[in-house]
Amino acid sequence: MQPAKQINLHRKFIAFVLATSIAITGFSAAPARADENVAKILTGLAVLGIIGVAINKDRKRNRTVTRTIVDPEPVYPKPRPLPPRVSRYDLPAHCLRFFPAYKDGRNLMGQKCLRKNYHHSKALPQHCRVTFWNGRRHKNAYRPHCLRQKGYRIVRR
Repeated sequence: MQPAKQINLHRKFIAFVLATSIAITGFSAAPARADENVAKILTGLAVLGIIGVAINKDRKRNRTVTRTIVDPEPVYPKPRPLPPRVSRYDLPAHCLRFFPAYKDGRNLMGQKCLRKNYHHSKALPQHCRVTFWNGRRHKNAYRPHCLRQKGYRIVRR
């Protein structure tokens, strides 16, 4: 920071010497009345001062660097579809079992088997779920016809 101030003072000194030399050359050029010379010198110095101030302001204005910080737009990755072999709506066929205690024997999808072999078992439609008494305890299962109507498939893997 110190060298920049010295350079600025050096430039001001050169400008002052230049202005005084221009003013002195006006005195020796030709004899004229003193009143006119003084008025001309004062107006010349005033014009030089105004020009010097304008140049100095322009230099200071050009030194300031303004940068606008622009945040990049967020990038949201598009969801990719699951491959056909891992489709969310494919239920394992080995969970389809015969339950003799439900309405005189019907095929149902066992809830425990689905919980073990199907990762999205909590997302199955609840109105397809049935609860029945098998003689010892309450069992939960899903009706395959209802699941097919909701878009699920029973596939062998």
